[in-house]
Amino acid sequence: MSVLVNFKICDNAKECGGIAVCPTGALSWDEVNETIKIDNSKCVSCGLCEKECPIGAFTVVKTKEEYDKAQKEIDEDPRTTKDLFVDRFGAVAISDFFKINLDEITTKVKKDCLTLIEIYNPDVAECLLKSIPIKDLTRNLAKDTLFFKAESDSPVDEYEIKELPSLLVFKSGKLLGHIDGYYSIDELEIVLSKLTTILKDSN
Repeated sequence: MSVLVNFKICDNAKECGGIAVCPTGALSWDEVNETIKIDNSKCVSCGLCEKECPIGAFTVVKTKEEYDKAQKEIDEDPRTTKDLFVDRFGAVAISDFFKINLDEITTKVKKDCLTLIEIYNPDVAECLLKSIPIKDLTRNLAKDTLFFKAESDSPVDEYEIKELPSLLVFKSGKLLGHIDGYYSIDELEIVLSKLTTILKDSN
């Protein structure tokens, strides 16, 4: 009885839902190596981690044949961590390039170009693979559009945010609007439509 993790698609986060639902401690967080730790001697093949994972990174097996098949599928998976680890809306920031503090927002949005500021809570951020890549989010916007991510453990009253993550849309220092709440990669077109509406209404 074992659980396998496809780390090619798993962002290996401390906040992993699979760890949270594991009843035996077979899945835990290794603070030293900063990775999901698997102790298959404790796994009872309950399948809770498999059901909890929104991207299918966990596979629970009960026989040697199932294990070999699952491992083969992981080995042959053409995806790579390079594809996974790109900055995304609603997920924890990967690159320091996009990271700013809340008190830096007013400075960052002063330029004439369109500036998007995502405010998110890293403690409840979603999986990378499930979230929208920034390049997809900004694909229909001007090429000089700027994007930054700022952490907050609660919505920011100053911008009338009701739910995190929130995507603030600025132009020349003026807040044009914001999109509150998490949207998965399957809901990209919804976010793009909301962005378009904000920009149209501001003209």
